[in-house]
Amino acid sequence: MNYKIVNGAISYGADTILEEINFEIKDKEKIAIVGRNGSGKTSFLKSLIDNEMLEEGIGENKFSIYKQGINEIGYLKQIDFEDTSTTMLDEILKVYKPIIQLEQKINKLENKLQESSSQELIQDYTESLEKYEFFGGYTYKKEYETAIKKFGFTKEDESKKISQFSGGQRTKIAFLKLILSKPDILLLDEPTNHLDISAIEWLEKYLKNYSKSVVIVSHDRMFLDRIVNKVYEIEYGTMTEYKGNYTAFEEQKKINYEKQLKDYEYQQAEIKRLQAVADRFRYKPTKAKMALSKLKKIEQMTIIEQPNKYDLKTFHANCDIKTESGKDVLKVKDLEIGYDKPIAKISFSLYRGQKLAIIGENGIGKSTLLKTINGNIEKISGDMEFGYHVKKEYFDQQMEFKNVENTVFDEISTTFPNLTTTQIRTLLGTFLFTGEDVFKKIKMLSGGEKSRLQLCKIFKKSPNLLLLDEPTNHMDIIGKESLENILKDYKGTLIFVSHDRYFVNKIADLILEFEKGKVTFFDGNYEEFTRYKESLDEDNENNIIKANPKEKNTNNQYFKDKQNKKIQNKMNKIEQDIELKESKIKELEKEMLEENICTDYIKSAQLQEEIQNLKNEIEEKMAEWEKLSEEITL
Repeated sequence: MNYKIVNGAISYGADTILEEINFEIKDKEKIAIVGRNGSGKTSFLKSLIDNEMLEEGIGENKFSIYKQGINEIGYLKQIDFEDTSTTMLDEILKVYKPIIQLEQKINKLENKLQESSSQELIQDYTESLEKYEFFGGYTYKKEYETAIKKFGFTKEDESKKISQFSGGQRTKIAFLKLILSKPDILLLDEPTNHLDISAIEWLEKYLKNYSKSVVIVSHDRMFLDRIVNKVYEIEYGTMTEYKGNYTAFEEQKKINYEKQLKDYEYQQAEIKRLQAVADRFRYKPTKAKMALSKLKKIEQMTIIEQPNKYDLKTFHANCDIKTESGKDVLKVKDLEIGYDKPIAKISFSLYRGQKLAIIGENGIGKSTLLKTINGNIEKISGDMEFGYHVKKEYFDQQMEFKNVENTVFDEISTTFPNLTTTQIRTLLGTFLFTGEDVFKKIKMLSGGEKSRLQLCKIFKKSPNLLLLDEPTNHMDIIGKESLENILKDYKGTLIFVSHDRYFVNKIADLILEFEKGKVTFFDGNYEEFTRYKESLDEDNENNIIKANPKEKNTNNQYFKDKQNKKIQNKMNKIEQDIELKESKIKELEKEMLEENICTDYIKSAQLQEEIQNLKNEIEEKMAEWEKLSEEITL
């Protein structure tokens, strides 16, 4: 299988979206298309289906499209439901129509073979079984049942009509049909957007083992890292190919940029030197030949273009804290959340500066918990207590604004009436609202723009507790990295919901996972949590699991390593503290030898007392260090 586009372009009217496309899909390749929002990624995917969108680009090669061995290209937006009265299971089974027909044929042949065992029947039966195995007849039921479960549907959902599902659920069903139909080329545009972590992890494994080709547009870095072996980046209207996964692409792009910049600067310096020599001697008869040779050398050079700087345009802001909260920020004990009936019971404590990620399946209570903490929804029962001086702000993933007729400028002006026009303009500029953009009405903003406006308002209020519900949903990778940096530097306390595992692993030091029937609270980052889950017994029936290595699983090496690491960190801090105290003692002893101190009995006595206090503190620290060293287990 091969699909190749040489020197293509995509335009809408007078606007050129992509000016030079050189792209190739080979058999079984897993390809990522990356780039900023609005760079043309989705338009390019559509052009792979509809080649009429393509025209000649600005490159030197002749525009051409080459296809070989391609029977079907699958794209989610092509799929629609002909009959919404069909059940979900029947709709998905349409994908397996050839296998089901073969299954029916085999059953009929088996019945005939009970009456007659002719050679013709036996041969037909044997060939049918071989075809059945080749098409995956023995595994297709397990395949679709696992997919249905991982995408968050229940056994009861299988018998529901398509018309009974929400728009988002129908999209997931259509997505299931697409991937299970196994087209020669599978085109996926942001496939993880509406999936929870469990579904994303299943999809990862499925696509990694997919026997045909996949082209993915995604902002999920961990997802891309685990699947793709080639990356095409769209930047400044052109496509550049990189071998490897997303991390390899980032590294190679940096190396290529630095090399081209170095080569460009070296060549420019050489041109300047040769030109200076030529200018100096061109009018001297004895040196004119030499001067002309320098000019000729410049003409013969293959000029190296100055590399484009990375397109890193994004919002840059800080979320400073005006008032620090007390050490205890939030205590939750046996908190039951829900609307008509309880959907989860939760207990945990959160302290100043901690960052808690809430993860889990869709529709299971994550956003409900955030809304309950924020006061949007009343708790059903249990206790929830905030500490002293806690000032919270909430980011709603629905991004609802009171007045959508407001302009961006009006929204900030109304929220912060004491700000001057210049201050408002400056504030909005840091969130990429410049020029006429500030006069856009909220109802006309894109999802990404609404996210930035909401974050702008929240950060300006300087809260010491942030509640963020899916803050990266409408952000590209550069935007996510910017928010990551802001939240990593944030000195307050953070609770956030996210399905982006890379983002979660970068930010969170605590995990709260929602599953059907239980909630797990874990002290550690996402990477540690995944290792912890692998070590858990699957039949644990507790509704609340407090992951404390000291209390349980002490024979597990993972927990031993985690506990030893914590002890070692404490020991390292004690060693640093001792070194500081010893340095201070040396300074004080040196000060005591000074002439003006030696003759001052009172000052000398004070310094001696201070030295003795430090020595006592060192002894206490040493005793603490010894005690900790005994707690380390092998």
